[in-house]
Amino acid sequence: MNSKLFIGPMSKNTVDAVLELGPEVCDSLAFIPSRRQVEHNGGYVNKWTTDSFANYLNGRVLTQRDHAGPGQGYTDDDGLVSLKADAQNLDMIHIDPWKKYQDYNKGLLKTIECIEYVHQTNSSVLFEVGTEESIRKFTARELRRLLEDLEKKLSSSAFSNVKFAVVQSGVGLDLLNRKNTGQFSLDRLTQMCQIVKEFGILSKEHNGDYLTPEDIEVRFSNGLNAINIAPEFGQIETLSYIKEMSNEQLDIFYEMCLESKRWEKWVSLDNIKSKTQLITVCGHYVFSHNDFSSIKPNSESIVRSNIKKRISQILEAIDKSE
Repeated sequence: MNSKLFIGPMSKNTVDAVLELGPEVCDSLAFIPSRRQVEHNGGYVNKWTTDSFANYLNGRVLTQRDHAGPGQGYTDDDGLVSLKADAQNLDMIHIDPWKKYQDYNKGLLKTIECIEYVHQTNSSVLFEVGTEESIRKFTARELRRLLEDLEKKLSSSAFSNVKFAVVQSGVGLDLLNRKNTGQFSLDRLTQMCQIVKEFGILSKEHNGDYLTPEDIEVRFSNGLNAINIAPEFGQIETLSYIKEMSNEQLDIFYEMCLESKRWEKWVSLDNIKSKTQLITVCGHYVFSHNDFSSIKPNSESIVRSNIKKRISQILEAIDKSE
């Protein structure tokens, strides 16, 4: 498994920017579509279905479902219809029932059920287990317990397909101020990475957005194997458009963002001081809106260039740590 930087496909431009980097660089990358972004019946990114997204990539980049499972889509479902499509189209699936099942035993049971369901559908699909801190905080002891229980209760062939486990170090995201927040704990990160390694599994941290090259280098120098970055790439594109828009275009963009209500996940309107702030938080959610094409600046090459620069910066920091 060579993938070290897992990128949220925030838009078609994000996907195309990655593809433009070529096979050698793409070998170190992977896409992590959430159920809202790309789903069996369509998502907000380019209106791609799981099938059409996989066909577009045509195997050029490893693709992993991010946060698969119960209640991770637009409806409070069991996630099985989505998982079936994932098993038929994607390389790896992050099994994450923890949003709906905070209790350890219930979360463990659902993790096992989902993994075995996918494994019976397609035995070649790989898995990631655990979840990020914003969904459910895990202690190092709980992480060890999770891996021990999965090893005992999964079929041996299914457990051998568990390639990643999520490790936590205390971080979070602030999209409004474009900052990585929380209290980073190197000790906690190192301890969790070591536990994961003992099981022959790779460690992955979520919410790596906005980290400096030095922040990234510290993580990988201390045992981290991979990192997820998503909203930051959508904001790079949004900010690129904002620079090219007239006041009238910005007003339309703002109204689209406001009506979408996608900002509700990240901020309160009480904290928004300007239209561009709200746009920056949730602009990427409306790129596929039917009316956005009428105001979108003709600057897609600049957008892709800016995205590729950030990817290169992150990969350079990772390489420097090795």
